[in-house]
Amino acid sequence: MSNIMMQIRKKAQGEELDYTFIMDCLKDYKSPRTKLTMLLKNEDLIRAKKGIYLFGQDYRKTEYSPEIIANKIYGPSYVSREYALSYYGLIPEYVTEITSVTTKRSRNFNTPIGRFSYSHLPIEYYSAGFTIVQIRNNATCLFATAEKALSDLFYLRESNPQTVSELKDILFEDLRLDEEVLSRMKIGMIKNILKAGGPDVLRLLIEWLEKE
Repeated sequence: MSNIMMQIRKKAQGEELDYTFIMDCLKDYKSPRTKLTMLLKNEDLIRAKKGIYLFGQDYRKTEYSPEIIANKIYGPSYVSREYALSYYGLIPEYVTEITSVTTKRSRNFNTPIGRFSYSHLPIEYYSAGFTIVQIRNNATCLFATAEKALSDLFYLRESNPQTVSELKDILFEDLRLDEEVLSRMKIGMIKNILKAGGPDVLRLLIEWLEKE
């Protein structure tokens, strides 16, 4: 193991690194950028995207977090939609694409570690219903609540069921949501999201939940 990589590993708080941190670690070198290029060539570090780096296999203590990387790649943003629904156990499928929402324009990024997509939301609606999730002991990321992840999916799909029966068809036939997990959603949270500009379909969801 090289001395510089041992130093970077010792200073790093997690597996996900940014350019500023790397340059600070390499500041004593005559050409920090040249040294970084060499570390990348040797696969001591891996570039997830310009400015975002991961430890190579020889220096990795644990698996990197795609959720933390999603927050770093394009912001402001937080993980939501299909990936968040899978994370909360609401849908049965394992979702490989890391889906997020942002106040910026929609963007997609194909990286060496996977695909990251970001969908635009207006600021008032974006600001309702997200939280901080602890990924590791010393690492957190911004995540939609389960209620907001579902609302964002409806908002972006522009689904427009007219009755509770039509809503249930979408929830359990189309999306194949877990009914037991869904029934535990917080009605107060959904009402706050609706008030912030959430889609009208939330009114039907609230009606269904209140009867459960």
